[in-house]
Amino acid sequence: MSEYKIDEEISLKLAELKDAERVFELTDNSREYLREWLPWLDMTTSVEDTKEFITFCIKNHSENKSMTTFIVFKGEIVGTASYNEIDWNNKIAYIGYWLGKDYQGNGIMTRVAKALTDFAFNELGLNKVDIRAAVENKKSRSIPERLGFVNEGCLRQAEWLYDHYVDLMVYGMLAKDWENNQQKQTEI
Repeated sequence: MSEYKIDEEISLKLAELKDAERVFELTDNSREYLREWLPWLDMTTSVEDTKEFITFCIKNHSENKSMTTFIVFKGEIVGTASYNEIDWNNKIAYIGYWLGKDYQGNGIMTRVAKALTDFAFNELGLNKVDIRAAVENKKSRSIPERLGFVNEGCLRQAEWLYDHYVDLMVYGMLAKDWENNQQKQTEI
């Protein structure tokens, strides 16, 4: 997948160095908003930091360890969505995502997470998709909930955010359950 069209408004494109300036600009403009839930903002202070991140993503993708994409909405990069890790032994993809503050409320991330989940099962042949979000991050948690993921529990103090730990909710979807959910939706 170099580019994956989700619908008329949204597509995903693999991370490329040529996008570093736009991704850094988006990060910088949303810094305070994103910092509430993402632990890497203080380490991303220049375009060079974003280039290093993209280089790391490209390397991991070439080694089949992960897949980072940029979300393109109406022709503009507005965030990222990734398989932060692909566990091939257990056939699990771990999805992570963020969206620039000015692009919230358009249903973008729900459509993106749905497409990544579908791709994991139908194209990669995986058995499970996992999404984790801080307990208090209601917007992020609403995405797997909306898509019918099962709340599998809470990992206590599972992530360090600058000066405190946060608990993470774990959501899972199995390939067989996804297939059943998709069939039900087409019958409606």
